[in-house]
Amino acid sequence: MSDHREQNRADQQRWLETTFGKAVKKSPERRASFATTSGIPLRPVYGCGDVKPGLHERLGLPGEYPFTRGVQPTMYRGRFWTMRQYAGFGTAEESNKRYRYLLQSGQTGLSVAFDLPTQMGRDSDHPRARGEVGKVGVAIDSIRDMATLLDGIPLGTVSTSMTINATGGILLALYQAIGEKQGVAPDQLQGTIQNDILKEYAARGTYIYPPEPSLRLITDIFAYTAKVMPKWNPISISGYHIREAGSTAVQEVAFTLGDGIAYVEAAVKAGLDVDVFAGRLSFFFNAHNNLLEEVAKFRAARRLWAKIMKERFKAKDPRSMMLRFHTQTAGSMLTAQQPENNVARVTIQALAAVLGGTQSLHTNSRDEALGLPTEDAVRVALRTQQIVANESGVADVIDPLGGSWAIEALTDEIEGRAEEYLRKIDDLGGMVQAISKGYVQREIQEAAYAWQRQVEKKEQVVVGVNAFKSEDPPVPVMKVDPALEEQQVRRVKALRAERDNAAATRAVDALRQAARGTENLMPLVLAAVKAEATLGEVSDALRDVFGEYRETVVL
Repeated sequence: MSDHREQNRADQQRWLETTFGKAVKKSPERRASFATTSGIPLRPVYGCGDVKPGLHERLGLPGEYPFTRGVQPTMYRGRFWTMRQYAGFGTAEESNKRYRYLLQSGQTGLSVAFDLPTQMGRDSDHPRARGEVGKVGVAIDSIRDMATLLDGIPLGTVSTSMTINATGGILLALYQAIGEKQGVAPDQLQGTIQNDILKEYAARGTYIYPPEPSLRLITDIFAYTAKVMPKWNPISISGYHIREAGSTAVQEVAFTLGDGIAYVEAAVKAGLDVDVFAGRLSFFFNAHNNLLEEVAKFRAARRLWAKIMKERFKAKDPRSMMLRFHTQTAGSMLTAQQPENNVARVTIQALAAVLGGTQSLHTNSRDEALGLPTEDAVRVALRTQQIVANESGVADVIDPLGGSWAIEALTDEIEGRAEEYLRKIDDLGGMVQAISKGYVQREIQEAAYAWQRQVEKKEQVVVGVNAFKSEDPPVPVMKVDPALEEQQVRRVKALRAERDNAAATRAVDALRQAARGTENLMPLVLAAVKAEATLGEVSDALRDVFGEYRETVVL
């Protein structure tokens, strides 16, 4: 192999100086240099000489360590990825209609978006909730709302993802309670809660409690689901929001895996066996426009995580080393100008996710830069996935770009650069310390600024924004009826008037007392929501004990 590599390098050098060199001298390239969004230089052509020795060992085979080529032996030849369209708005009734519509249209899993008050642990009638109820997701205040949200949806067969973090344990308890009402045992429920608080401190902002008690809640959920809900993924470690905040692909991999390391360390420190919980960890990545870099990113992340789990945490079970991930196409790449162009962008991004081996996928709707997606736009987004799955042919071969010299060189480069970031994070004392010191935030901010400058200088073309402009016809935009907020406020007030308030108070007080100790809090959260305590009341009980996090401003 080394002879082939040396010969390839020699052939490429000759080609650069002769055939290529003459062509460029006659007709210059479009740019002085080419690079990915992470700043990785791109050669004009790749060959075996551009890939590090030992490719066979780094590749492996599908379903086998180091899982570069996929975590399942059959990948999409067995079944397609889960098509999971993220949705939620207004009241539980309105969102339930959208979920039924999506399932009837061929969606294979639910993905629930919650409004900001729900994410921040505030009931809809709280003063800080005013104007935000039901705007960016569905409002869930109580077990009654959850029952309405999931009405007619068979929880024994449908897998549900819930994008919720600080209040993740409460929503998980509500889901379990409704499953039991449907006659579905907890050990049969399938799905994921995001439950990734570290990226909230670094990139998004929907946190409530300080890092230490937040990590306690997360490890409590790890232990609880391992025992009670073994088919449930207790966390979706999210690079998506890190990338949406402006990071590069390399930073997305590094900071996501850095968060993952912190969660595993916290769980091991709490006494959990890594092979008991690690097989249920899941990840959540962004799919951007640069198809080659994105495919390489997913493969690099999978290989690097496998190595971390095997070498750093001494995992023995191969399932503990598998990086299983959901992907969402890039909301930050959608444009309000010429929104129909977003269909093409989303198609490229979805293709990158599939070529990279995702386990589930959400495709953004063309109108999401303008508002919540309309039903027509959602249908086109889902159809995009179905066309990639059924008509493109890319799902018929496992890791179809594996062995491409360009893909393998980029995979190696992203992996190596992400490892450099992880070493820096270790030097700073781990991910919690890196975030506390502002290192992660600063890196993301600088990357976002660099990208914006490239767009402003037209070094990066964004079709319809800084090039190929045109006048756009009006686009129908979905708006949430303001009356839904008042309806939700009346509902939560009616709950407090109708329930057994003494039982709800006892359950919340028991949770508050337990939070001062060390026992697992999930059974007490479950008891509280079954007693019809509201999400805000449960959150406030924990606020009383844990306090609230105050962000350190990074300039």
